[in-house]
Amino acid sequence: MFSHKLLIFVGLALFIAINFTVITMSSRESLPVSGIDRLFISITSPIQMAVSKTIYFTQNIWDTYFMSVLAVKENVELKKQLGKAIEIKNRYEELELENIRLKKFVNFTGQVPDTYVAAQIIARDPSPWFKTIIIDKGAKNGLVKGSPVLVSEGIVGQTIKVANNYSRVLLITDRNSAVDALVQNSRVRGIVKGNNEDNCSFVYALRKDEVKEGEMIISSGLDQVFPKGLKIGRILKVTKVHAQLFQDITIETSVDFDRIEEVLVFKNDR
Repeated sequence: MFSHKLLIFVGLALFIAINFTVITMSSRESLPVSGIDRLFISITSPIQMAVSKTIYFTQNIWDTYFMSVLAVKENVELKKQLGKAIEIKNRYEELELENIRLKKFVNFTGQVPDTYVAAQIIARDPSPWFKTIIIDKGAKNGLVKGSPVLVSEGIVGQTIKVANNYSRVLLITDRNSAVDALVQNSRVRGIVKGNNEDNCSFVYALRKDEVKEGEMIISSGLDQVFPKGLKIGRILKVTKVHAQLFQDITIETSVDFDRIEEVLVFKNDR
C-alpha cells in the first residue's frame, strides 16, 4: 500500500506537470488539432482556470488586507497629528484672547497716573449667598484691605481679605457691597448696592430727581475707596412710587462677572 504522503506528492507533481504542459501549449502560435490534444485541453482547461481564479482571488484578499492594515496605521497617525494641531490651535486662540484683554488693560492704565497690579482670578465663591473671588496677588505685591479692583469695562469690587500671595475680592454685586455713585449726565447722587444677582440697585435717589433709563452710573469718589469717574453700569429700569421718598432703580453692570479672568488692583503708593 502506498503511503498517504506519497500519494499527495504524486498528485501534486502530476498537477504541476499538467499545468506546465497547458501553459506551454497555449504559448504556441497554432493550437493542436489532434483529438487527443483537444481532449487533454478540455480536461485541463477548467483546472487551469480554477487555479488562476484562486490565485487572483487570494492575491486580491492579501492586497486588501495589507492596504487595510496600512490604512489603520495611517489613520491612527493622522488622528494623533490632528489632535496636536487642534491643541496648538486652541493654545494660539487662547493666547490671542489673553493678548486682547491685556492690551485693554495697558490702554486703560496708560490713561491714569495711579499704579495698578494685574492679577488673575483663581477661584470663585460657589455659594449663592456671597459674591466673591480669589486673586493671585496679595500683600507682597503691595495690596491692602480695601484696594479697589477694576477691569477696563468698569468696577469689579474691592479686596476684603489680603494674605501674602492671595486676596479675596468682594464683588459689587454682593449684597454687602456699597459704592457711592453718580448719574453721569444729571449728576444725581446715590449708592450702588449689590443684591446677589447679576444686576445692582441704585438707591437713595430722590423721587423728584430726573433719572432716565440708559444713563451711565459712575463712581463719585466720595467713599474714599474707588477713584472718581469709573464706570459701574447703565440704568436698566426706573420705578417711581408716589408713596415712597426714593426711586427704585435697577442698573446693569458694565462688567460681565461670569467672563472676567484677569483684573487690575489699584495700589496706592502715596
